[in-house]
Amino acid sequence: MRKSRNQAPKGQQNAKATGSIRIIAGKHRGRKLPVLMTEGLRPTTDRVKETVFNWLMPYINQSNCLDCFAGAGSLGFEAHSRGAKQIDFIELDKNAAKQLQHNKILLNADNIDIHQANALSYLANTPSKRFDVVFIDPPFRKKLVDQTVSLLANNWLENNALIYIEMEIENNQLSVPNNWGLLKEKIAGQVSYRLYQYKTST
Repeated sequence: MRKSRNQAPKGQQNAKATGSIRIIAGKHRGRKLPVLMTEGLRPTTDRVKETVFNWLMPYINQSNCLDCFAGAGSLGFEAHSRGAKQIDFIELDKNAAKQLQHNKILLNADNIDIHQANALSYLANTPSKRFDVVFIDPPFRKKLVDQTVSLLANNWLENNALIYIEMEIENNQLSVPNNWGLLKEKIAGQVSYRLYQYKTST
């Protein structure tokens, strides 16, 4: 989920009001997808997304991806366009999950599975599969990043998996496992974003 800067006043939000996200590259390059401008939705900006997928370029093709707080699906749909083998979205908000399903159909994306669920509860389950690329971009200031990182360490990651984390800049106390190596890190406005690589402990 990503926080929107253009939220309607509380109590006046309309599930029919939409914005859009744009796919930057790949087979759906330039395609715009409708999104619900609901509370807590903050799509990753094109500038940040372009940087992130430049980082991921050597890894994304034929990868199994997990978008833990899918929101508008900006990261997951970009991964799909760029050749990911399978993408799983987790999204708590019922209307946002319905919009993800709608956009999946628009893209004829049979390799996308959408789970309308609490990400922390979902990750607390026994993993049914492991992932090569994981996106962690939760609502800001909810203290969700550390909990998600801890749960992913429970056999959700393939060896050499890449983990992308986007969070508020003031969150400078993030703790990750010792076998997560920091590959890239940047700041854009009030957003800090990082790419880690997981290595199986020896």
